[in-house]
Amino acid sequence: MSKSGAEEQHRIHVQQLFVKHQGVLKGYVLGLVPEFASAEDVLQEVFLTVTAKANQFEEGSNFVAWARSIARFKVMEHWRARRGEPQALSNEVLESLAASAPEVEPEEQTERERALKGCLAKLSPTVRELVELRYAQEHKPAEIARIKNWTPEAVYVALSRARAALRACLQKQLALSGKDLI
Repeated sequence: MSKSGAEEQHRIHVQQLFVKHQGVLKGYVLGLVPEFASAEDVLQEVFLTVTAKANQFEEGSNFVAWARSIARFKVMEHWRARRGEPQALSNEVLESLAASAPEVEPEEQTERERALKGCLAKLSPTVRELVELRYAQEHKPAEIARIKNWTPEAVYVALSRARAALRACLQKQLALSGKDLI
């Protein structure tokens, strides 16, 4: 295989790794850029950069750590571009958050996902629907309020309680399996 053919194969492999670990990377970005549309934009920038720098990824090394370092810089670029906006975090806070994010191995993520599915199933149908609308369909609370004919405040309270219940359930489930909630 020619050198350019081998480079193309490596680039495709790196893109496949990105797709495989996209959930972990998206969670990382969402932790630092909580607005879904902006987080998606940042994640797309991460994909483009990962693709452009594929030749710098060493086979056998930790792909998630490598891609997260790229994501960290893209998140910082995102906030620098919005420096004047009130929700922008300082560089020190971003660095601290990015540095303290734990490394999540794929099998641990799968266990957390299984635990989360079990915990979601324990929620009442109404609360589960709210969580679905907010996090899977990415509706804003005001949109959910219109859909459900609730007040925005009621949506915020219900989502807050749902997150607290999910966190408690996850802590219990993961403690039983010997894992920590991270």
